[in-house]
Amino acid sequence: MAEAIAMTLVFAGAGFCLVGAIGVLRFADVFARMHSSGITDTLGALLVVSGLIVLAGWSLAAVKLVFILAFLGMTTPTSTHALAKAALHGGEKPLLDEASRESSP
Repeated sequence: MAEAIAMTLVFAGAGFCLVGAIGVLRFADVFARMHSSGITDTLGALLVVSGLIVLAGWSLAAVKLVFILAFLGMTTPTSTHALAKAALHGGEKPLLDEASRESSP
């Protein structure tokens, strides 16, 4: 039973990572690409590591995986934010839709 739950979590995480990779290829704007990769890769990695925790059971490996899970949960959104801020500082402008362009000063 634990193997089925673990494999479901791992495959769901891999699916989220695949969707994020497709989003990076499909979106035109650097900010949309970062949003796509940041959200889906964070959730994908958390699901994969959660599946590995279920598979490891109560062991030292599970404790190490919990630390990895906490590290990924904190650092992935932070690095995405830092990249977006660096892109803004470097002169990149987000692509806006027509309604936003008309209402901006």
